[in-house]
Amino acid sequence: MFELSFIWAGIIAFAVLTYVILDGFDLGIGILFPTAKSERDKATMMNSIAPIWDGNETWLVMGGGGLFAVFPLAYAVIMPALYMPIILMLLALIFRGVAFEYRWRTERWKPVWDAAFFGGSIMAAFMQGIALGALVQGIEVADRAYAGGWWDWLTAFSILTGVAVVVGYALLGATWLILKTEGPLQNQMQRYAWWLAAGTLGFIGVVSIMTPFQDPIYFQRWFNLPGSILSVLMPGAVLAAAFSLFSGLSAGKDGQPFLSALSLFVLCFVGIGISFYPNIVPPGLTIAEAAAPDASLKFALVGTVVLVPLILAYTAYAYWVFRGKIDPEEGYH
Repeated sequence: MFELSFIWAGIIAFAVLTYVILDGFDLGIGILFPTAKSERDKATMMNSIAPIWDGNETWLVMGGGGLFAVFPLAYAVIMPALYMPIILMLLALIFRGVAFEYRWRTERWKPVWDAAFFGGSIMAAFMQGIALGALVQGIEVADRAYAGGWWDWLTAFSILTGVAVVVGYALLGATWLILKTEGPLQNQMQRYAWWLAAGTLGFIGVVSIMTPFQDPIYFQRWFNLPGSILSVLMPGAVLAAAFSLFSGLSAGKDGQPFLSALSLFVLCFVGIGISFYPNIVPPGLTIAEAAAPDASLKFALVGTVVLVPLILAYTAYAYWVFRGKIDPEEGYH
C-alpha cells in the first residue's frame, strides 16, 4: 500500500502540471498579444481563450490550497522563500484578468488594458519560471523553517528558468493559435512557432545541463545507475517530441504542433520530478517529513477523490463545447 503522503504528492504534482499545460497556452496568448497586426487579430486571439482561461486557473488554486492543507511544512518553507515572485505572479494574474474583461468595455482605454494584458501575462510567466528555478536550486531549511535570505530566489539560474518559461509559454500560445485559427493569423503563428520551438529546446538543453550541478544529489541521481538510464531515455523522448513538433509545423498540421509542445512540458515536468524525488523541497525536506498527519490526509483525500473527477469532467466538457476554429466575426461578451 502506498503511503498517503506520496499519493498526495502525486495529486499536487498532477494539479501543478495540469495548470502549467492549460494556463501556459493562455498566458502565451498574452505574451504574443503585441504581435497582433490588427484589432481583428487581437479579438480573435482573446476569443480563442475567452471561454476557458479562468477555468484553467482552477488548478493553480487546487495546487496551492492542497499544498497548504496536506503539506503544511512545505508550504511554511516555500512561501517565505518565494514571497516576492509569488506575490508578483498573483498581482500579474489579477491585472491580466481585469484587463481581459475591461478591454472590451472601452475604446479610449483599450491600449492601457492591452498593455496590462501583455504585461500581466509575461510577468506571471516569468515569475513562475523564477519560482521554479529557485526551488530547483534548493531552499535552505533549519529547525523546520526557512533559513535563507530575502533575495535567495534571485539568481542567474532562476532568471534563466524565468526566461525559459516565458519562451515556452509563447510556444504553447503560438501552437494553440495554429490549432484554433486559420488564414493570415495562423500563418503568422506558424512562422513564430518555428523560432519559439528552437528557443524552447535550447533553453531545455541549457537548463537540463545546469540542473545536475545545482546540488550533488541531482548529479548522483542522473549519472549513477539506474538514473543514468533515464539520462539517455529522457533526452531521447524530448528529441522525439521535438521531431513531432517540427514535422507537424512543416506539414501544416493544426493539432500536432500543440500536442507536441505540450508533451515537451510534460517531459520537463517528469524530469524535475525525477530530480526532486523523494524530496518535496530540495535539497533536504522529504515528502513524508512535510506531510500532515494521516488523519488529515485521509479526510482531505475523500473530498479530492470526488472533486478532481468533477473538475476534469467540466474542463473536458468546456473544451469539447468550444472545439473547432474561432470565427473572427464573433465577439466576446
